[in-house]
Amino acid sequence: MKLSILYVNYKAPRILLDSLDSLYQFDTQSFEIIVIDNNSDDGTEQLLKEAYPTVKFIQMGYNAGFARANNAGIKSATGDVILLLNTDTINLDDAVNRCFQQFVLSDDFACSAQLLNTDYTPQISGNYVMKGGINNLLPLPYLGRWLRWVAQQFSVKKPNLPEAKGIVTVDWINGAFLMVKKDAIEKAGLLDEDFFLYAEEAEWCSRIRKFGKLSIYGEYKVMHLQGETANMAFGSVGKGYFNVSDRKGLQMMLSNFLRIRKQFGVGWFVFHFAVYLFDVPLSLFAGMISYVNPFAKNKFPFSQWMGFAKNMLTLSYYFPKIILNRPYFYKVL
Repeated sequence: MKLSILYVNYKAPRILLDSLDSLYQFDTQSFEIIVIDNNSDDGTEQLLKEAYPTVKFIQMGYNAGFARANNAGIKSATGDVILLLNTDTINLDDAVNRCFQQFVLSDDFACSAQLLNTDYTPQISGNYVMKGGINNLLPLPYLGRWLRWVAQQFSVKKPNLPEAKGIVTVDWINGAFLMVKKDAIEKAGLLDEDFFLYAEEAEWCSRIRKFGKLSIYGEYKVMHLQGETANMAFGSVGKGYFNVSDRKGLQMMLSNFLRIRKQFGVGWFVFHFAVYLFDVPLSLFAGMISYVNPFAKNKFPFSQWMGFAKNMLTLSYYFPKIILNRPYFYKVL
């Protein structure tokens, strides 16, 4: 059995080389490593040839995003197993190879190692699907906090797996480390190329899960410098996926709306979009109240509200396109 490791690179040569260094310190004889470059134009190919001449390099010629670039890598790959691996990951204790060896002996269709933050605390690696993708409302400035409070009162199951201890079956896997058998891809199809960045792995996993299990192998650890490459590309700051106010937030919201439409249908998409629109005046009103209330915490800055409102106005342009669900490249970078 052979493993094909795919890296999608965009203007992050140093981070990419660090990740490759962490792989090559262990035995890589059963690996095929492919770097798909989204037109970085920064000398990445030459750096790779000098450091790791056996790495296969594919130049997309434009910023194709995550799904299209990985699909190009999958089509070129010769391995029986495909690993989508972020450039901002560090292979700890030969986790990639150990995970691969266990995976090929299992009946799982896809798997992941346990991701870690830089301080070695666990990072969310696996997730659970909620009805209608309702957890897509959690990033909302005020309504999202209220929904989390309600969920806590009724002990609603969390939509993610904070830490895997042993082998845990999940509904979808973080795209930073997503190992999939070629047989599963042949059944489920490639990643959806309407997506530019974010949510594509959730939609893909929803199709893979129709044919087999997806698991997190908690024994194996991989460090993930969450959001580093995307932040550089978008000129954004911060980690996580609760941003609604800048360009990165715009891309996340657009991709999540697209995922809701594709995975759950028109009705759920319209519902989500309506709730987001409702939260624009609600968050403005709540924000104004919080600024005159000396006991209020977690004030939402007016500048962030302006960004949120502007993003929703931009997303209104895409509303009919998403409704129709015809092929379209949903890219805002």
